[in-house]
Amino acid sequence: MKVQLAYGQGHLPVEFPDGRTTVIEPSFRPGLADERAAVLDALNQPIGSPPLAEWLKPGATICILFTDITRATPNDRLIPWLLAYLETYGVRREQITLLNQLGTHRPNTPAELERMLTPAVVANYRVLNHEPENHAACVAVGSTRTGTPAWLNRHAVEADVRILTGFIEPHFFAGFSGGPKALMPGVAHVETVMSNHGAHNIGDPRATFGVCEGNPLWEELRDIALRVGPSFLLNVTLNERRAITGVFAGDLLAAHRAGREFVRTAAMQKVKSPFEVVVTTNSGYPLDLNLYQGVKGMSAAARIVAEHGTIILAAECSEGVPADSPLDRLLREARSPEEILTFLATPGFIRPEQWQAQIQALIQRRAKVLVHSSISAETLAAAHLQPCTDIAASVQAELKRFGPDSRVAVLPQGPLTIPYLA
Repeated sequence: MKVQLAYGQGHLPVEFPDGRTTVIEPSFRPGLADERAAVLDALNQPIGSPPLAEWLKPGATICILFTDITRATPNDRLIPWLLAYLETYGVRREQITLLNQLGTHRPNTPAELERMLTPAVVANYRVLNHEPENHAACVAVGSTRTGTPAWLNRHAVEADVRILTGFIEPHFFAGFSGGPKALMPGVAHVETVMSNHGAHNIGDPRATFGVCEGNPLWEELRDIALRVGPSFLLNVTLNERRAITGVFAGDLLAAHRAGREFVRTAAMQKVKSPFEVVVTTNSGYPLDLNLYQGVKGMSAAARIVAEHGTIILAAECSEGVPADSPLDRLLREARSPEEILTFLATPGFIRPEQWQAQIQALIQRRAKVLVHSSISAETLAAAHLQPCTDIAASVQAELKRFGPDSRVAVLPQGPLTIPYLA
């Protein structure tokens, strides 16, 4: 049977053996008939909040937080619709700041911002990249549970009105994306992110797909986000065609809760028993831009792979690891995945992006991981991963190694699916 794997800006057709292959993907939801009308309706009839128009006092400063290039949020539709709505209620352009939720990711270039937001928006509005390493660009709003100052971007904290945009999908250690993640870690200082994403929180079994309440990592980022005062949420849900399937606007927590439950019913897929081989993706562009993001696809597969099984990740990774990033340096410094975990268990050891290395190493404790990508074999080896040039051939070889009763699961949309064992 042939399966189309999400890969880069297209699909990768791969032949899998009949009778031994189970394809697992989200339940399909059609796009909304009129996306713009649905967004405007949500702004006027929000969940647990007055309509956005009632937030817009004369002269109020407004900060709109939007997701960066690694996210599939349809910013090029949402942001112009939102700006037109604000203009309808007399908001002037000079009152508005558009702030990119970089987290600890690299700044987006002017060309990327134009592609994300449209050239007209970039030309006519103040558009800023968050500065995760600049204390002067941030304001402390208390501290994290480890005592680290909780620094958030000054523009977001000091605005009279905060509008948090984004889309909701399963998240491998924060439960679901969207909601309070726009503020923390979206516009948090790297030191604050490192505290929240520390080894203790990442290693907690509740820090996983589909779990928010009870997840110590998510609960802390929620608490930090609430310290700045009320924020208006505008989150959407998407199908694999990037069409909007739902709009969830209003109170930060209530609207996010409604959105993630909507996602849960489509994304969570039950399986009866583990698979010896699991082939996954990183849901294609833009999430498979680099190996840093690719750990999400590995994590989805790890939920249903048999002990000592094999995971094959198909992720284009056009930006590499990226090269010389904190993750790249940490992976190269360690001689093995186990040594990464030893580093992280050493008192006082803390590095940016260590959470991705930690999760990868924990996955590799129980499964072999192969990667089909544009990354060189040498670079993959330095990241403690094995290259896979031919997915179909590798699947056949692994099934032969595991024996005649072995099976393969395929996650064509990767971490957009939350497979779980019954």
